[in-house]
Amino acid sequence: MRIFSNLTFFLSVFLLLTSCSETGYKFKLNTTQKVTLGQEASISFEQIKGNKIDSVQLFIDGKRLTKTENATVNTSTLGVGKHAVTALAFYPGKVKKVNNSIEVVADIAPNVYNYKIVNTYPHDENAYTQGLEYHDGFLYETTGRRGQSWLRKVNLETGKVLQQKDLDKKYFGEGMTIFNDVIYWLTWQANKGFTYNLSNFELIGEFNYNESVQGWGLTHNDTELIKSDGTNKIWFLDPTTKAEKRNIQAYTDKYPVDNLNELEFVNGQIFANKWQQNSIVIINPETGVIEGVADLNGLRDIVAKDQKLDVSDDVLNGIAYDSKSKRLFVTGKHWSKLFEIELIKR
Repeated sequence: MRIFSNLTFFLSVFLLLTSCSETGYKFKLNTTQKVTLGQEASISFEQIKGNKIDSVQLFIDGKRLTKTENATVNTSTLGVGKHAVTALAFYPGKVKKVNNSIEVVADIAPNVYNYKIVNTYPHDENAYTQGLEYHDGFLYETTGRRGQSWLRKVNLETGKVLQQKDLDKKYFGEGMTIFNDVIYWLTWQANKGFTYNLSNFELIGEFNYNESVQGWGLTHNDTELIKSDGTNKIWFLDPTTKAEKRNIQAYTDKYPVDNLNELEFVNGQIFANKWQQNSIVIINPETGVIEGVADLNGLRDIVAKDQKLDVSDDVLNGIAYDSKSKRLFVTGKHWSKLFEIELIKR
């Protein structure tokens, strides 16, 4: 999580004054290890060895708590996920840091969805699909692998490529989105994304990632870019500065869900492909709670009847939404078909 300036200052003091190997004192930081969203979690600082210390300061996710030594936290303000808890113990000329964590899981089990195929369209089986978006009547798609990473404008009904921009072969292309007539395109491990003019695909600029691990999927809401990095974290970026402002962690009522890949923002929720699972998880963008799961393995089976697919690699990846006509499109890496589907709650 992002570390705020108050904790950064105290840790700087800590580094100047002492090291964590101080043996005259011993402390323990106790926390509620696992708790359901909305319930309270407790934090307590315990001194096991040494003379009486001067003071204690508690932090959660880098933000200082007003309580000292003992605190109760309402997890509704944290959101789901694993949250770092830190105590700084101050004593004459010294500072010692003690770490622990609190894991918050969702307070509801996800809804489970079946699907109905509404339409089937052709899709280029040479496309190693990484990003997919529907915009003003056309599909826009990005592909991956070095030397095979393309940005394309595609006719939905025919699958014909109308416009294409190739990425430098040193980069492995990933997800994309269109925001205010600018195309944002991620790369995988290069810690770099690119921006392009929507009309002519001319390169506008580039940007670096900050704290996110890699570039995987990309979408947007009305004000922010939304990015996945292959973990269970979803990052929210300022479209102008590309700075990562915050993140949420995707969790069910039991565990985190990682390998989140291609993203689409649909009716106020984040739809995410889970890599190699041929499924979509539906995420609350405020809390990180996974509110739904759709198993789409049957679509891959349909494609596999007509072509040979790699079991681990040629998987579902690609979600696009036509907000005007309420149409949901999905496809996969090297799939020869693109499907318009309707999700149906069981």
